[in-house]
Amino acid sequence: MTDSNLRLKNKVIPIKAQSRVIFKDIIGHGPAMRKIFRIVEKVANSDTTIMLNGETGTGKGVIARAIHKASGRRDQPFVQINCGATPEGLLESEFFGYRRGAFTGATADKAGKFEIAQGGTIFLDEIGDMSADLQVKVLRVLEEGEFERVGGNETIKTDARIIAATHRDLEEEVQKGNFREDLFYRLYVIPIMLPTLKERKSDISYFVSYFIEQFADKKDASPAKFSDDAMKILVNYSWPGNVRELKNLIERLVVLHEGEQILPEDLPEKIRIEGRGASPRKYSSGEGISFNTAVSEFEKALIISALDKTNWVKNRAAQLLKIKRTTLVEKIKRYNLEKDPESNNY
Repeated sequence: MTDSNLRLKNKVIPIKAQSRVIFKDIIGHGPAMRKIFRIVEKVANSDTTIMLNGETGTGKGVIARAIHKASGRRDQPFVQINCGATPEGLLESEFFGYRRGAFTGATADKAGKFEIAQGGTIFLDEIGDMSADLQVKVLRVLEEGEFERVGGNETIKTDARIIAATHRDLEEEVQKGNFREDLFYRLYVIPIMLPTLKERKSDISYFVSYFIEQFADKKDASPAKFSDDAMKILVNYSWPGNVRELKNLIERLVVLHEGEQILPEDLPEKIRIEGRGASPRKYSSGEGISFNTAVSEFEKALIISALDKTNWVKNRAAQLLKIKRTTLVEKIKRYNLEKDPESNNY
């Protein structure tokens, strides 16, 4: 890491010398993140279960790791498992381990994540995707601090601290019968709601500087700078993929861009149009733009928004726009619109 990168981190990340909280992986200047920092400082040294809520890409894993590093368990393991990414048939054995012969292929005993996290912290990401059967077993760990390996009879004690996270509204999932109410209340001892990047506009320029430095270091190149107009577009864009979307964009620009300055025309069309605020109010006659151009830009922005909301399912997008599908297809061709290949990666 370069000296400039370290200076940047020290600039944008508040670290209190008297606190054991380590915020070195967290960028945040605005009030929304300062509130999160204060909560983390208060809860880090307790063993209380924490529930992190937030959209995909808001940094739930980063906050979970910061809590662990700030706690008295920081010298013990931090173990993370994504409940949504692990196949359902493997999740129980990943959690609790298994005994030799428990199933085909179990040729030796294996410890699970709860056992590995002994004395440390286990981070259950996307816990809202967990099956009902597994919810019962996780509830037992929370209530009694014990479990058995798959295929085993020996009860194993654990004192791993549990931090859970989800992008779902678990209260709504409880009402629908998809999530156990008793587990919900066990998890929601200290809920922390993470803000979206759209709610952290004052942090965007810091993220941009940090990611540019980071990826330029990897490329062994001088970091490019965003023009004022390009930065305004980034600040005004809604960032549905949150920090992860911004990070992906900066990496792509650093790899592909040539030159010392990144201009608005270097940005993806979707970001450029929305970030410029394509709306009738935006295009007054005093801004030197023709009526036809303003109408076209506004229409294009509406179409892109509808396509993004429906994951480019044209029938649904046409229904949102209240036009025929054939009309929508014609306009997509006219404006030469293409689905952003990164739009589903968040």
